[in-house]
Amino acid sequence: MRLINIFFIFLMAPVIGLGIALVDFDGRSRAMALPLEDIEPVVTATEGRLEDLQRNIAFINERLKEQERQYQEQQKILQELASKSQEHKQASDQIYEERILAMLGPPIRVHQSERVEVKVFKLDELGYRGFIAKVKLFDPSAFRVVLAKDKLGEKETPAQAAARTGAILCINGGGFYSFMQNGRQYTYPIGNVVIDGKLVGDFQPSSEDIFFAGIRQDGKLVGGIFYDKQSLMELKPWQGVGFVPILIQGGKPLPLPKQWQNTRHPRTIIGEYANGDLILIVVDGRQDDWSKGVTLERLQIKLIELGVKEGYNLDGGGSSTFIYDNEVLNRPSDGRQRAMATNIVILP
Repeated sequence: MRLINIFFIFLMAPVIGLGIALVDFDGRSRAMALPLEDIEPVVTATEGRLEDLQRNIAFINERLKEQERQYQEQQKILQELASKSQEHKQASDQIYEERILAMLGPPIRVHQSERVEVKVFKLDELGYRGFIAKVKLFDPSAFRVVLAKDKLGEKETPAQAAARTGAILCINGGGFYSFMQNGRQYTYPIGNVVIDGKLVGDFQPSSEDIFFAGIRQDGKLVGGIFYDKQSLMELKPWQGVGFVPILIQGGKPLPLPKQWQNTRHPRTIIGEYANGDLILIVVDGRQDDWSKGVTLERLQIKLIELGVKEGYNLDGGGSSTFIYDNEVLNRPSDGRQRAMATNIVILP
């Protein structure tokens, strides 16, 4: 009979002996008994392999424990580095803050909450005066652009907007124009306005250097000149208004349109520091005994001196108004506040 191999082994009690199953090529099998001494080498070899396997398992377990220990050590090191990095960032932010405050001087008003920090400073330069607010947004929803009475075509003063919204700070917004229709006056914004991420009305392509400037939902200032809606909305603006011209981009002054050069007027500015803090400036003007106003060229120099990286000129002239805690701090050139289409408010 032709046999192919031992198929399996049954170990029985020594008194019985060893049973071996043999398989024929035709698939039939039959059992036979072999003397114990004939299979002892096989059993010994099997026991040796089991011992090797056990040693391998023990070795693998030790390696896994060592890898886990190394992983835990690496995680600890990474956490320490992250902590040090955060400490370094906080130290760097503190140094930057101190540099800004050294240039602005001591604040005359301070508001601090979980949402926002507002510090107000006097601006007293040769020939012009005004006020500066440095705004640190912990919650960017504290910054809002508001339509007059929350409607297109209406108008209201900054004080009215501040009182209506409960704002801690309010400045005038973008440019606007008025017209009469059917015996009623309507006031509309110049350029584009974005509120809560949505464009108000139809998109207005830029003309005569009219820009859009505002903040994203993360509080970062964004802006520029846009000729199509897609380019504007790709910046993901959350709040913003339009006017002219752009003063500073990337820390460098931009060329000014000829019609805006070398003239002194009241001004309103929105800008941003490198650390993301916003700067809002209102300069009084047209009052020889108080403040004659400032040229945009001189204002560009001042912004650079203050370390501002981005700066946009908002509506000025009689519109320039600075409200803090429901008090008009500046002196509007018309002798009273001007009602307008948009205002910018900082909520407490």
